[in-house]
Amino acid sequence: MSFEEKSTWTYAVIAVALAAIYFAIVLGQLPQTAAGDLAFQVPLLAAIGGTIGLTIAAHIVIAIAVPDDAGKRDQRDKDINRYGEYVGGLVLGVAAVVPLILSLAEVDHFWIANTIYLAFILSATAGSIVKIVAYRRGF
Repeated sequence: MSFEEKSTWTYAVIAVALAAIYFAIVLGQLPQTAAGDLAFQVPLLAAIGGTIGLTIAAHIVIAIAVPDDAGKRDQRDKDINRYGEYVGGLVLGVAAVVPLILSLAEVDHFWIANTIYLAFILSATAGSIVKIVAYRRGF
């Protein structure tokens, strides 16, 4: 498994796990609290920052564990990355329609912010899945 594939797996797991934790915590409060009254900002920023920080730390650990592979990218890695990012971008473009509609409908900021975050998570997950499949099945 190449460094790039390990990095993709790491990012996918961290992004999905932290998003799942965030949504479980915040959406679990909806039965007791109105959406407009929820204090979701700090947990949302913590989930985003945690994803970034943990992914960077994990990449450093992978690079230390396997220093020979770190930083080596061949043409196949570049092509797989480009294809995965392309698919992720398409998913993000389609998913961004939902928060746009919500903002035009003037719904609570809670729903708009969370659908934007969900759009980014769907994009990251789709792009990572495409990359992993390309690494596993060939590109």
